[in-house]
Amino acid sequence: MDVIPDWFQRLYESTGLNFTVFYDSYDFQRYLNGLKTTLFLGISTILVSLVIGAVGALLQSGPSRTLRGLVNGYVVLFRNTPPLVQIFFFYFGLGTLLPAAESASGLREPILNNVQWAIISLSLFAGAFNVEIFRSGIEAVPKTTVEAAESLGYTRLKAYLFIILPLALRICLPALNNNLINLLKTTTLAYAIAVPETLYAVKQIWSESQNVFEMMCVLLATYGILVGVLVWIMHRWERALRIPGYGR
Repeated sequence: MDVIPDWFQRLYESTGLNFTVFYDSYDFQRYLNGLKTTLFLGISTILVSLVIGAVGALLQSGPSRTLRGLVNGYVVLFRNTPPLVQIFFFYFGLGTLLPAAESASGLREPILNNVQWAIISLSLFAGAFNVEIFRSGIEAVPKTTVEAAESLGYTRLKAYLFIILPLALRICLPALNNNLINLLKTTTLAYAIAVPETLYAVKQIWSESQNVFEMMCVLLATYGILVGVLVWIMHRWERALRIPGYGR
């Protein structure tokens, strides 16, 4: 069980390459905790942004002019401002306006912590793009399909959930894949508000061990693997939903 730590220890002694996360249990635990936080951020924001995109596309194609205007305003605002600025706005701006709650220790703490603000901000950012992606898929669904659903007695909501959205998802899934992959990479911005994700943990390690090059290699490899796994999952999802002859 100690083969890998011993090998990296000897590598450091012979070459000076100091990959502390592979032989120092304290650094490894910090790295592992950061990776867990990154996975939590990524999964949470992907799921929430998908819901935002689906609901926003439904409202955007609805009969209410007010709701369409609100959704369009949301999309324009969040698509045309930097995600880091949005994170700062939510955490340092809105966060200071919310009341604080008293903790068990007697200290007053904000209702939402930095991790929760990061999820909210990144989900709204990616959700704005997902709204447009879902909308393009919905517009590509033949109108005859919608008319057939209505003739069978489907309400607008049921037709959207059971017929239009599944078909639209098959059409827009490649564009959706790209946005979700970008969202996973954008979670590194949570570092700016001290969310202890992978970049934050790695920065702490290299600041103490003075092994910037080695930890940057570990960081790049980590995100390369995470993105590769997500791409594989999304491609499997795309193949599972594929209907021969439809959307091609």
